[in-house]
Amino acid sequence: MRIIHLSDTHLDRTDAPNGRGVNATESLRLMLGELRHQRDVDAVFVTGDIADDGAVEAYTTARELITEFARRWNAPVFFTTGNHDEREAFGKVLGSGHLAADGTERAEAVVGSARGERAAVSEVGGWRVVTLDSLVPGKVHGWLGDEQLDWLRGVLATPADAAHGTILAFHHPPLALDVETQRVFGLRNPDALADVIRGSDVRVVLTGHFHLQLFGLLARVPVWVTPGVVNRIDLTTRPGTERAVRGASASLVELGGATGPMFHTFHARDPRAHETVYELDEERTRELIERYAGADESRNS
Repeated sequence: MRIIHLSDTHLDRTDAPNGRGVNATESLRLMLGELRHQRDVDAVFVTGDIADDGAVEAYTTARELITEFARRWNAPVFFTTGNHDEREAFGKVLGSGHLAADGTERAEAVVGSARGERAAVSEVGGWRVVTLDSLVPGKVHGWLGDEQLDWLRGVLATPADAAHGTILAFHHPPLALDVETQRVFGLRNPDALADVIRGSDVRVVLTGHFHLQLFGLLARVPVWVTPGVVNRIDLTTRPGTERAVRGASASLVELGGATGPMFHTFHARDPRAHETVYELDEERTRELIERYAGADESRNS
């Protein structure tokens, strides 16, 4: 199973540079163009922050560009929501988020919750694909509510094809480096997810959000964080600060076989790669952390 994994396209309603001088649509075109020579692609995943401000036009652009890219392999495309996304606009254009290469709906089941979360399941090449919704409206961090986790537990109670397993995808990573922005802005209830997937047939968890590549384990399940398409976070800065640089990135995920899963990161050949997009000093970084830290969502789950 060969997957092209994209995340954090941050498209807006116009095909023009954003307030930080990056044309997000052009970054996506550039990345897809670089990936056109890949072989035997079975699926394409886009794990959230598809739109920068939830605009319908942004989802329409994403659907057109990415399904056209996937069509050369007749590969399905799986989209999930991120903290910048807006559920109503996402659903209006992308439906369940599980699309065939021609853009038609292919989800076998879609579940909603009282909180508005949308999760879906379908199958590709013997692999079960489950997408979850970790979006908390108005917040940067992620949360998976009890209804969604109970549904996931029910799905996993029946194993998928014995020769394969389940691919789980959502936006907010359930792990973090010793970086305060990651700890505060990631998934706030990873232990609850770990309890559900422990001992199940989940073979990999695919996420985004951090705009850098990161690998770890949750309940002994491999977790992959793919870097962003719109820009990349550079961790060579002084602790307590943050810098984003130009450069679209994506991943190849290979599942199955004696050595799987395997992960490889692609970087688009951007002549302006590594130029600073923004840089936050310690004071500004602390302000953002204090603004968005807050309490978790447990009382509302």
